[in-house]
Amino acid sequence: MATRELTKDTFATTVSASGIVLVDFWAAWCGPCRMFAPVFERASQEHGDIVFAKVDTEAEREIAAALQITSIPTLMAFRDGILVFAQPGALPATALADVIRQVRALDMDEVRRQVQSAAAG
Repeated sequence: MATRELTKDTFATTVSASGIVLVDFWAAWCGPCRMFAPVFERASQEHGDIVFAKVDTEAEREIAAALQITSIPTLMAFRDGILVFAQPGALPATALADVIRQVRALDMDEVRRQVQSAAAG
């Protein structure tokens, strides 16, 4: 599956869907972003059950500001609408594969309990 470009109109519905959504925050002028792009694209071809999406931080400044993106590239992973991973920096293929493995392995019932507990106080 190819990566999809997200905009302010599609971001919330995409990351709140069930399943895993990986989002790469990037900009055309960013050298590390250009290095990470083919790694991200290859992973999208290998994991057809995961949504791979990109946010151009220059075109979608509102999204980047709302998520406090201060360094690019930044990779965020959402699972069942919950942000479960966020890290700046271009990841090598092995590190991206490890992130995917860890996100798949999460006990989402436990994650939801932790989110509810944190929200309660």
